[in-house]
Amino acid sequence: HRRIMKIIASTQYRLKTLTVHQDLLILVQSGEKRVISPKATVHCVPGQILLLPRGSQWEVVNDPAGRARYEALCVAFDHDVLTRAAQWLTSPSLKRVQSAEVLAVDAELGEAIARVDPDRFGVQASPVLQSHRLVELLLLLAERGGIYFEPYDELTWAERVRRLIAQRPDADWKVENLAAEFHVSASSLRRRLEGEQLSVAAIVREVRLEIALALLQKGEHAVGEVAQMCGWASHSRFTAMFFQRWGVLPSVVRADVGDMSENSQSLVANG
Repeated sequence: HRRIMKIIASTQYRLKTLTVHQDLLILVQSGEKRVISPKATVHCVPGQILLLPRGSQWEVVNDPAGRARYEALCVAFDHDVLTRAAQWLTSPSLKRVQSAEVLAVDAELGEAIARVDPDRFGVQASPVLQSHRLVELLLLLAERGGIYFEPYDELTWAERVRRLIAQRPDADWKVENLAAEFHVSASSLRRRLEGEQLSVAAIVREVRLEIALALLQKGEHAVGEVAQMCGWASHSRFTAMFFQRWGVLPSVVRADVGDMSENSQSLVANG
């Protein structure tokens, strides 16, 4: 899975039932983000970060809020990074992130977020260096905000399958070739997923739609290109399934990156 993702929106839209599969930190750089659950609505504006724990579900609104566009940087923390950070997060006073949390960004935290942004310096950091920077970010969250993301012991079978599909979302994934990748029988893989009340077909569809959403939010590809990259030969079929899943047309979600100069200031300057 990609650890860092840019989200850009040229117009306000609302996504329905977004499931958080990895613990997330979202820095809003321009506009406003709202996440909505049956119990609460949480707002995040420039100068703040939004923390979302894995397993939570939200309606999401990305809103330019009077600016030319909404912009945010989304950072995902995977199992390895959480486990590495956990060895230093031993204070009993720390609070686990259990729902949406909003924190102000101070200078040091802003600099740490800037260092994980691959567009910040124009050079892609090595996986090892990027991992160190993500651990640093988690330690700063603990020191500045008194909060942490709880590590987990191992990936579920559904998550293992999700990660494999995400590497090649356009592939013709069937239970047989997925099982072969894990060196188990097809019947065994089916049973393990059924234990999580899931099927291969459902996971494939969901992963493809999630990747399509991420690609459209970044704005580097046309809708038709995204459809093909995520395994759809039919543009119209993709549009229908995207709308059914997210409640908004892909053409609305697709960012118009255009001239980004208005918000080209550093992450630190933006808060």
